[in-house]
Amino acid sequence: MGGECQTADEQRHHSSRIPPQAHVSPTGARISCRRTYLLQAHVSPAGVTLGLALLAEEDGHEETRDALQQAWRLADSPTPYPEAIAALGEGWVAEEALAIAVYCARVAEDLRHGVILAVNHDGDSDSTGAMAGNLLGAMHGEAAIPERWLSELELRETIALMGEALGSR
Repeated sequence: MGGECQTADEQRHHSSRIPPQAHVSPTGARISCRRTYLLQAHVSPAGVTLGLALLAEEDGHEETRDALQQAWRLADSPTPYPEAIAALGEGWVAEEALAIAVYCARVAEDLRHGVILAVNHDGDSDSTGAMAGNLLGAMHGEAAIPERWLSELELRETIALMGEALGSR
């Protein structure tokens, strides 16, 4: 859905149709509601500009906007991976987890590398790994997933059918 949005108004319309999940932090609730443009913000450089602009226009997004901007800057810097990830936080709150996932997806050599980066820190690594894997999967598709990981996946055919059904919506 996010990839179809070309303007801020289209992204707001699509993201507002997704109900917020059960989050106690304002950032967590906003991220779940606005995930369409946050995903697009990572997938394409033009989407980053649009996603950050959308965050800047609405009250309450400052911490998410700032975290994503920091992730983007660190990904373009020579800072070693462990130091960059530590600078983004531990991922226990929504904006930190998203920033770590975005950073790892941006610097990854491939899907495997990005997920391994995202799970090797002292914070909420299962969440950041899942988020980075989702971003990298959205960017590169199933072909980017190591066959070794897919061969051990339970219900692989069912998951593939569900993905195909979602992709056709």
